[in-house]
Amino acid sequence: MTDWFNDLFSKFAKTPVTIWVAVAALVALGAALLAAGKSSKKWTAKMVAYGALSVALSFVLSCVRLYRMPTGGSVTPGSMLPLMLFSVSFGIGPGVLAGLVYGLLQYLQGGWWLNVWQFILDYLLAFAALGLAGIAHKKSSAWLYLAIPVAALGRAVSAILAGMMWVADTPVEDLVIGSVQFNSPLLYSIVYNGAYLIPDTIICLLLAFLIAKPLLKIMQGK
Repeated sequence: MTDWFNDLFSKFAKTPVTIWVAVAALVALGAALLAAGKSSKKWTAKMVAYGALSVALSFVLSCVRLYRMPTGGSVTPGSMLPLMLFSVSFGIGPGVLAGLVYGLLQYLQGGWWLNVWQFILDYLLAFAALGLAGIAHKKSSAWLYLAIPVAALGRAVSAILAGMMWVADTPVEDLVIGSVQFNSPLLYSIVYNGAYLIPDTIICLLLAFLIAKPLLKIMQGK
């Protein structure tokens, strides 16, 4: 029996940290969805319509790639913004659910499958994180410009962890972007994902400055 327990704990010890982070993130997401489901806020026909429209607009914009990274990820004309504005209008819970639907569409668009944890991080958690823009729900308009980077950061963290899984077994000498070589999967994944997410976030901020206020008034019925 002692040997069995020792073997069990040794296997736990060998589990990559990204797996544990993915599990923790999945539990947190489940708790958020449970809280959203118990919320007094009901899904009205208006919310469903705007949610579907936001997912559709984000999906169409994601197909317009201003720059495409070699192994996934693109700079788009603000594809995250419609989902972020939906989250600002209706809250984190509805935003997370809309993000999950969008993530599944992204996978069906031509996603890559490494393992279940990579799928959860790259397609479910990453896009569900866009719902974090809901921190600006019922707040002043200035909160929008904080909510957009926060939601993008949530997506980035998930994408970086997924990226580490992709290159975990890659020799260090092959961790190269352009002419720059990296000495760890973490640094490689941060730079790789930042190369498209930072410009995408800046585009979202610029577009929000130009068009967010009237769109939010329409969505919120003001």
